[in-house]
Amino acid sequence: MRPARRRMARWGCVVALLLFAAVCWAAPVGNAISAYVALKSGAQDDGGIAEGGSAADIPPRMLTAYKKAVQQVGKHVPKCRGVRWPILAGIAKAESNHAVGRNITINGDIRPRIYGVLLNGSGQGGNSTVFADTDNGRWDGTSAERAVGPFQFLPSTWEGVGKDAGGDKVADPHNADDAALGAAVYLCAGGRDLTKQSQLKAAIFQYNRSQEYVANVLGWVDQYTAAAKDPDLKNVTGKVRTVIEAALSQRGVPYSWGGGNASGKSYGICCSPSGKSGTTIKGFDCSGLTQYAYAKVGISLPRVAAAQVGVGQRIPASLGTSALKAGDLVFYATAPGRDSTIYHVGIYVGGGKMVNAPRPGTVVRLDSVNAMSGFAGGARLL
Repeated sequence: MRPARRRMARWGCVVALLLFAAVCWAAPVGNAISAYVALKSGAQDDGGIAEGGSAADIPPRMLTAYKKAVQQVGKHVPKCRGVRWPILAGIAKAESNHAVGRNITINGDIRPRIYGVLLNGSGQGGNSTVFADTDNGRWDGTSAERAVGPFQFLPSTWEGVGKDAGGDKVADPHNADDAALGAAVYLCAGGRDLTKQSQLKAAIFQYNRSQEYVANVLGWVDQYTAAAKDPDLKNVTGKVRTVIEAALSQRGVPYSWGGGNASGKSYGICCSPSGKSGTTIKGFDCSGLTQYAYAKVGISLPRVAAAQVGVGQRIPASLGTSALKAGDLVFYATAPGRDSTIYHVGIYVGGGKMVNAPRPGTVVRLDSVNAMSGFAGGARLL
């Protein structure tokens, strides 16, 4: 679609040994996800709770556009299969951070408009190739060429995939509904079956020819998919249900190293063992999330995961995950059997799942209890 032109955010924090005792931290894992940011909006993505609280970093009007596109794409690419809103959300997260910071009207128009860097070979944003103007400035407002809208289409690409989703007879890449539908059409080229991972990867790679980009988007797709799924709580009642629902309500909130407390999400501190700072991110780390959820039923937890293990009835790791019940804290350690090495905590919801704030670059989400390494048992507080 266009040359990859983003760079990962970098932090220069120094990790002090004391920090390991300050907050929960994630052991080294593969496929760590960090957001690409197409523009610098200046504001942290705090765009409000989306429909049903399913993804807290997506403005509600944008989520509506993604879902609407899924419903409409079959009219334009009848053979396409497997388009889901988390796929479109993953692309939009990487391209424009869901247009957070912009005004989105009822009909989907986004103002101010979103523009990428000028593709004039200047080197800005990593671009070194000159792209000739194709739209006379109609969409990109310049005599050069640049990507436009929340899905960052080049005008030349938009000419082929742009669709009118709102019925005003104009296919506008600066309109949330039109842009989301255009992205769905583009991903569906050739009647792809996006339920197949190989074809989904191919579609994302076509969107931006970078394997790093593909991995980034797939990470967000997985996160939004997890956020959209609700666990079965029909047999969960009372205070346990209150705790779980409080934790689930924060799905989609960014992970922030040292962030969160009994009052809710907050800005974190510097820095995680991998050098990630939470000072500019308003959200939760793992123990901040558990503090918040249990505060809803009047239970005050210590700030760090290694200290939280001492609260309530201890559930030994030797009993396995089958011994866990909904509402239990789930712990992970670098050396299971030694509680002093506990580095992570989640809240078990049943069915082998937990509400989890995994690591920097992710969001609060529903994960398998096997998603983290070093299962160290649990603790029952209710």
